[in-house]
Amino acid sequence: EVRLQQSGGKSVQIGGSLRLSCSAYGLSSTGGCKGWFRQVPGRSREQVAGITTVGDVPYYADSVKGRFTISQDNVKNILYLQMDNLKPDDSAMYYCAADPWPRECFHPNYRWWGQGAQVTVSS
Repeated sequence: EVRLQQSGGKSVQIGGSLRLSCSAYGLSSTGGCKGWFRQVPGRSREQVAGITTVGDVPYYADSVKGRFTISQDNVKNILYLQMDNLKPDDSAMYYCAADPWPRECFHPNYRWWGQGAQVTVSS
C-alpha cells in the first residue's frame, strides 16, 4: 500500500518562511513525478510545483516561481516544499502527491495523495 504522510503546516506572518514535508511509504523511486498542490474554498485545486523522481527536474507555477522550492531526499523518501516570502494569497490547504506513470509532471490527476496541511499567512 502506498501512503503519503504530511507534516509542517502552520500559521506564519507575511514575508515569513515555512517548509512542508511529505514522507512516502511503499513508493517506487524508479520513475514518475511528485508534486505539491493547494486548494482554498471556492477555488479549484492548483498545482504549485512538480519534480521528476529521477533527475530532480523541477517545475513551478508562475504564482510561486522564485519563492517556492521543491526538493526530495530519495534515500529517506521525503518530499519537501520550501516556501519563502509568503503572501496572504498563499494561504491554503497544501497536498503532496505522487504519480508513477505521468505524461507530464503538471496535471491534476495524480494517483496518490497526502492528507493535507493547512498553511495560513497573516499580518
